[in-house]
Amino acid sequence: MVAPQFPKPDAFDGRSGIPIAGEPDGAPHAAGPSSSRLRQWGKRGSLSSLLNRVEAFLNARPFERMPWLAVAMLAGIGAWFVLPGAAEWLLALGICGVIAGVVATHAPDGSHALVRSAAIGLATMFAVGLALIWARSELVGTQPIGGPVVAPITATVLEREEQPSRNRVRLLIATRDPREERTIRARINIKAEDDRPFLREGANIAVRARLTPPTHPVLPGAYDFARVAWFDGVAATGSALDPPRLLTPGEGGDAASEAEKGAGLGAWRRDLARHVRERLSTVAGIDPAAVAIGATLASGDRGAIDEISAQAMRDAGLAHLLSISGLHVGAVVAIAWFVVMRIGGLFPAVALRWRLPILAGAVGAGAALGYTLLTGAALPTIRACIASFLVLFALSIGRQALSLRLIAIAAMTIMFFWPEAVVGPSFQFSFAAVVAIVAFHNSAGMQDFLARREEGRGWWRPVVALFLTGLVVEACLSPLVLFHFHRTGVFGPFANLVAIPLTTALVMPLLGLSLTLDLIGLGGPVWMATGWALQALIEIAFLASGSENSVILRAQPPLWSILLFAAGFFWCALWSGGIRLYGLIPMGTGVVMLAMQPAPDLMIAAEGRHVAIADEGGRIYLLRDRAGFTRDALLEQAGVDPDVGNYAKLRDIPGAECNRAFCRFEMRQRRIMVSQRRATVDYRAMVTACADSDIVIAEWKLPGACRPRILKADRALLTRRGGMTYDFESGAIAYARNPRDGHGWRRSGAAAQAMK
Repeated sequence: MVAPQFPKPDAFDGRSGIPIAGEPDGAPHAAGPSSSRLRQWGKRGSLSSLLNRVEAFLNARPFERMPWLAVAMLAGIGAWFVLPGAAEWLLALGICGVIAGVVATHAPDGSHALVRSAAIGLATMFAVGLALIWARSELVGTQPIGGPVVAPITATVLEREEQPSRNRVRLLIATRDPREERTIRARINIKAEDDRPFLREGANIAVRARLTPPTHPVLPGAYDFARVAWFDGVAATGSALDPPRLLTPGEGGDAASEAEKGAGLGAWRRDLARHVRERLSTVAGIDPAAVAIGATLASGDRGAIDEISAQAMRDAGLAHLLSISGLHVGAVVAIAWFVVMRIGGLFPAVALRWRLPILAGAVGAGAALGYTLLTGAALPTIRACIASFLVLFALSIGRQALSLRLIAIAAMTIMFFWPEAVVGPSFQFSFAAVVAIVAFHNSAGMQDFLARREEGRGWWRPVVALFLTGLVVEACLSPLVLFHFHRTGVFGPFANLVAIPLTTALVMPLLGLSLTLDLIGLGGPVWMATGWALQALIEIAFLASGSENSVILRAQPPLWSILLFAAGFFWCALWSGGIRLYGLIPMGTGVVMLAMQPAPDLMIAAEGRHVAIADEGGRIYLLRDRAGFTRDALLEQAGVDPDVGNYAKLRDIPGAECNRAFCRFEMRQRRIMVSQRRATVDYRAMVTACADSDIVIAEWKLPGACRPRILKADRALLTRRGGMTYDFESGAIAYARNPRDGHGWRRSGAAAQAMK
């Protein structure tokens, strides 16, 4: 009897462990698993081990996962601004869909559920953010007018903003495009001497005005007002050339009635600001800046703050006190909460019948909403109001008042309705500060430091905690401030240590009490105390910003440096434990890049009329040194203070040769020729001079035969590419405009430039 033949142990399929059928013993395939299959097992084993670790990591952090959805939504919105056009946006959406689809169909046995939900959630929120900002741009984006125009227009006043520090009034009007006869919204400035009582919301006026499209960035990375105007629905800006004439008044009846009554909340806000200024002006010994800050805190009207005081507040790290946001809304809510809880507790009938936390939360929410409307309902104030509602709701139901999940909900709410706010400094500063504060105070070390002790924690611990919080916030905000404004204060934590308690515990309550007592005519003494507190605030600002080394100035850093910092910041803030320390690596790298960014060697503004060039010692030479927006923008891009910086005119360059039309000079082994003004130039001499130059810059179109060795920056190039910078060492050129850019304000900007 022949014994049956069974496969040997090594004749097994490496994937299933099932014997291979139909292959005789000793067949080549039965010799064992191939080396490629062994490698495949190793890869799968490593991947499975990695997924198991990630799954365990996420499982141990149930309360730290949700904020990452807000970060993914923010990243999607940011990607829309960075990617150039519809093809890239669709590709990004497609990649998100593929990731979500592949992960959703992977591991049907239910393993790695948290990893799969995280991948699906992050990809989905990224796509939601990108789709939201794309849809909003298409829905609310406003095409600018075709080019500069001077014409008589009829308009309806929509908003009025008084700016006494600049001796003007700013109006937002609805009118018709003088060229295309379409209805547009425009922003015009009217000189203070041309202001009229009838210039209120709802009035129909006639005026001769100069209108221009919203300006594009002067240089790569500079402020882009065209983008802001696109989302705000503003098609033109300009100024009135003659005093306006009234056609028909607003809803108040005749002109006198309109002047007295104004139109709704806007007039009430202006009257409140005027009343605060009048009352504080009677207090002896306080500066006009303190008076203006009082009006700002009461009504949100910043028009009376002079530029010197505003800059001092920024350099001292106190600019956040001038923007009605979380600090101010929080103070109003805290006062309302405290009053209801204290007064309600004095009456047993109220305390026993009503749940005081719920009643206090309702009153606090009403106070937050009223203060938001009263101060103009700007986006930072709306953001703070939404956050206060969430905090009050959490307090009312006995939950933690402020957490990262709560901040994430508030951020996603803002991004859902105003996704364009993500790229603005206000959104970034507000949420970065709040996230830093909450993450810092939720850390184990800080909670242990502030924990109650049997011997008492002492008065000094909260003071030290406040100072450390200021340091953390300043460290997190300084890179953002440098990125947006090219300067930041050094003594911000010290100034905030005094200014924040002064504002929340003294200035805001005194200001509210003064206004309340004015209703019965008893506010005089309290106004004196309010004025002195405001004067102390402005003195702190000038003290912190007045020393020689109190301000750091840096050139415009690259975008990727701030993105590195942001990635590390979120990693440090949103995780707990030792793993969060890995975020310090990208944060530190981004900060080093910010600090070491050199100034551009050559800067050419978008229209070619302003040029700045740096010598080897860092001194800046300007084509036009007259004070103005463009000149200041060029100096700030180079990290130079426009008020006290080291700069001179191009004609002061050693060896420079200048005539009516051009200046020619040599700088760092480059021969450069720059036009000074339009003039008749001999054609052959022009062509010869171009051939003898490395770089030629002109605000008009140069002839085709003008061929410098490196760069011809004339009107033809600047119209297509906008402002530019040039690096002498590497020869790299950066442009403000990408010809492939599909964003609405870029397309319309190129068309407007071409029509000039």
